[in-house]
Amino acid sequence: MSHRAHLFSLRIGHALRESCFAEPYTGIRLRKDLMAGLTVGIIAIPLAMALAIASGVPPQYGLYTAAIAGFVIALTGGSRFSISGPTAAFVVILYPITQKYGLSGLLLASLMAGVMLVLMAIFRLGRLIEYIPEPVTLGFTGGIGVVIATLQIKDFLGLPIAAMPEHYLEKISLLAQSIGHTHWPSVIVALFTLIIMLLWPRLKTPVPAHLPAVIIGSLIALVLNDAGLGVDTIYSRFSYIAADGSTAQGIPPILPSFEWPWLQSDANGNTLAISWSLVSDLLPAAFAIAMLGAIESLLCAVVLDGMTGKRHSANSELLGQGIGNLIAPFFGGITATAAIARSAANFKAGAQSPVAGMVHALVVMLGLVSFASLLGYLPMPAMAALLMVVAWNMSEAPKSLHLLKTSQLSDILVFLCCFSLTILFDMVIAITAGIVLAAILFMKEMAEMTRVVEITHNKQYVPTDLPENCRVFKITGPLFFAAADKIFGELTRYCERGSNVILYLDDVTMLDAGGLSALTKLIAHCEKVGAQLTLTDIQFQPLKTLTKANIKPVEGTLRLYPRLDNALHPEPPVTRFL
Repeated sequence: MSHRAHLFSLRIGHALRESCFAEPYTGIRLRKDLMAGLTVGIIAIPLAMALAIASGVPPQYGLYTAAIAGFVIALTGGSRFSISGPTAAFVVILYPITQKYGLSGLLLASLMAGVMLVLMAIFRLGRLIEYIPEPVTLGFTGGIGVVIATLQIKDFLGLPIAAMPEHYLEKISLLAQSIGHTHWPSVIVALFTLIIMLLWPRLKTPVPAHLPAVIIGSLIALVLNDAGLGVDTIYSRFSYIAADGSTAQGIPPILPSFEWPWLQSDANGNTLAISWSLVSDLLPAAFAIAMLGAIESLLCAVVLDGMTGKRHSANSELLGQGIGNLIAPFFGGITATAAIARSAANFKAGAQSPVAGMVHALVVMLGLVSFASLLGYLPMPAMAALLMVVAWNMSEAPKSLHLLKTSQLSDILVFLCCFSLTILFDMVIAITAGIVLAAILFMKEMAEMTRVVEITHNKQYVPTDLPENCRVFKITGPLFFAAADKIFGELTRYCERGSNVILYLDDVTMLDAGGLSALTKLIAHCEKVGAQLTLTDIQFQPLKTLTKANIKPVEGTLRLYPRLDNALHPEPPVTRFL
């Protein structure tokens, strides 16, 4: 594969082909993949459950996602070491969908997002990430982190809140009103879990912090519950319909079965009747899921490329993510994308190929079937503490603080816009507003870079004296709509009857439709007042634009010369461009 082929290639299973078929896949590499997959699978089980709960659905659906989508995306995607499953970034999008449309609405939105991701791959939009400014990315990830952490306060403090309001300020108000009902046994479990997660990395062990943290938190909760202090657990919070029709507590120890996404019932037996109006209502949310899934999966692939020195295929990765999100909802899997932390752990554990990702998915499935009863003992406060640390890590607060300290005002404004809008409204509004604001500020800065300077008496450019009615101006920078009106407007006052204004365009690299319109107005003004305009040293793109617009010399009004010297010592003028 050439050094640029990864930017445009598209094929199913690109990463698997490159790592297992284009390269020798030996028994040693297989053993390394098995160990890495086992390690990451164990890591993923509590995270998948916690993220499903944060998204408003029972924990088993997080396990279904990590197992089904995790396997399919590893099999069909374009990044060797990415581990896919539920991620924290989606919580702010998925939770409102679940609140309004239930599990079946969430699965339908995930399915629609899968279709969009496949289309993005087909249209070769894998380089999408290059067009998202860093202040936008840091702004919405920071905002997502704040929202996720806010949602965990209820379980962290054991507050008796049945459901959180839709809007952020209402959430804060309700939490403040409920603070007097703090359940101290829950706080004890959450604090121990949090402390262990913060201190464990100092031991420099290969065991990730959240595993001992949730185990110790579960043991503390078990002791407190035996004492009758009532710490909420997955077993006490969630239930499901057993095969005999009875209601059972915890999570079902069975493999997911095929079911149409809109007919998947939640714990209360609620489903949706699919209709065009329902699809239309879910379309904006599905688009947000697809966009965020694309951004996060490609970001993860770029990070892994930096760690490993390998190259991912961006379009193939989007295709794999799309296929995974198309298939998973039929088995109860919610939205999935590549998870940076789990993917990094996968590589550090010795992964050699996407086989490790597939093994990770099988380990999650085995954990569901074999240890469902034990998973039911996981306490909700411990899961809340786990998600608070996840929220902090994904917010990239150190990077955001560095940006605020060192960046120019325009970048800071974009960051604050995305950050605040993500918290107060939603991520779609935040990203849209952030990109639009970034584009406007960028155009403003580019327009300010375009300048016009008189060089009539600059001997470097004009070595001989010119007649009094002749003036030479050098334009530097792109002549696009935001800059051209100002530049040509300044020049209008020099275009008087009998004057000759020479424009030296050697440093003008671009002329767009707006710039062409402003130039045409200047030519018309010169014709009206009887002034002469001369253009010299026109670069390729502006020349192409002028040729396409059929701009030709006009006797007594417009002259065109290839070089400034020709304009200063005129010979017969150019009569056509090509």
